[in-house]
Amino acid sequence: MCSGYPTQIAISYVLLAAGIGPMTPSGQLNGSFVFLLALTDTALLLSLIVWLLRRRGERPWTVFFGDRPLPREIAVGMASLPLIIALVIALTLAIRRIAPVLHNVPNNPLEGLIGDHPGTIWLFLLVVIVAGGVREELQRAFLLHRFRGDLGQPWLGVLITSVSFGLGHTLQGRDAAVITGALGAAWGVLYLTRRSALAPMVSHSLFNSGELLRAFSR
Repeated sequence: MCSGYPTQIAISYVLLAAGIGPMTPSGQLNGSFVFLLALTDTALLLSLIVWLLRRRGERPWTVFFGDRPLPREIAVGMASLPLIIALVIALTLAIRRIAPVLHNVPNNPLEGLIGDHPGTIWLFLLVVIVAGGVREELQRAFLLHRFRGDLGQPWLGVLITSVSFGLGHTLQGRDAAVITGALGAAWGVLYLTRRSALAPMVSHSLFNSGELLRAFSR
């Protein structure tokens, strides 16, 4: 229920019924569809997660952030960014050398949504932080919390959620799916070791923001 796939499929059908499709007549991604899907799914999915936690008598804040000092977790998230960037560079170089066939999408279709209008980048920045850094890390924290408590296998949870995270990015290419899956694993391990989603949330948000600014400056 909280993998992200059921909620996004349901919202997609609603948007289609409202006449908002994923593609424009020219064959490009429809920015309105992407932004509405991302932000609506964030609200729906987080509401579902909070409801499920409260249904069991659990406190969402404790599950998401534990009892660690927030400034320290923010600092940890910021300090992890160079390692995240190094991981991306290493995987990118390894794929180009060992498995170049994975690079099957020459141009990231999401970058076509950025455009040159100043307002677009701010909307995109909102999406990559809220729907990316915040939503995905709270979602990951919830799923790993369930794996840790109900199945007793948190590291299996890291594997499964990371594969699912990567598969959700195949639109950007198979190489992007591998890299995002590895990033998901890194942020998942960070959550399990810190017992707080704040550090991976900060790390993820900063990374997404940097990637957006890099794409916008091209």
